[in-house]
Amino acid sequence: MPSSEQANPLPFNDPAHWDKMVATYEAQSQPFTTHFAEAAVAMLPIGPSSKVLDVATGTGAAALAVARRGADVTAIDFSAGMVARVRAHEVANIEARQMDGQALDLPDAAFDAAVSVFGVMLFPDWRAGLREMARVTRSGGSAAIAVWKSADGAAVHLLLAQIIRRLYPDNVTPMPCTGLAELADPGRLAVAVVAAGFADPVVVEVTHDFKLNVANPTEVDRLFEFMPHWSGLDAEQSAAVARAFRSEIERGRIGDTFTIPSTALIATALRP
Repeated sequence: MPSSEQANPLPFNDPAHWDKMVATYEAQSQPFTTHFAEAAVAMLPIGPSSKVLDVATGTGAAALAVARRGADVTAIDFSAGMVARVRAHEVANIEARQMDGQALDLPDAAFDAAVSVFGVMLFPDWRAGLREMARVTRSGGSAAIAVWKSADGAAVHLLLAQIIRRLYPDNVTPMPCTGLAELADPGRLAVAVVAAGFADPVVVEVTHDFKLNVANPTEVDRLFEFMPHWSGLDAEQSAAVARAFRSEIERGRIGDTFTIPSTALIATALRP
């Protein structure tokens, strides 16, 4: 999972940023992204004899879903912390390797299938990421690529962007990862997949609720610093957005849980 433009202080393309996020990501995001990872993997024609590549594996949601189907998985991420966490699962048919998804150190046509769940869309050169997925997939193989349907992403990112647009429509900082916006459309996603070297793309929508644990408000507030839209606000605006965010939570929470519906696009395609 990769970085922002130099103008944006949030280093999405800095592996160290993700190294620091491992525990938070696994606790807050993986239970949510697992729903989409399982949906994407279920669309791939794979089984115990298959070799599958998981690009930008994060804490391993897609790799684990593939492994449960008996396939051998090579799970790559540019974050050493994420790779270490995947290795710590100690799943025999998952090999986790630190690697740049934009320039894979892997041979051509080495895999029966490739999957990326909310990974390639964050690459500085997401086109290269898709091309590399195609390069290492054998003829007749397949791919599944999951992206968010909104250019603002999903979950807390999505809600925060909606609140900022409502309060300060001129202060929404563009997301630093151009793939988020470019691929957040079924038609453009299909075109991009074909341009990368795949064929016959099919794009479906999948929606799940992100369940934010709001038992500890301080922990929730800590999430703001990781969000690009937050960086475009001054102190007064930040305080107002935080108040509005907390009001949304208080109105919509059920016990210690606040749900945010989020929709993904999942493209599947074949390698000619």
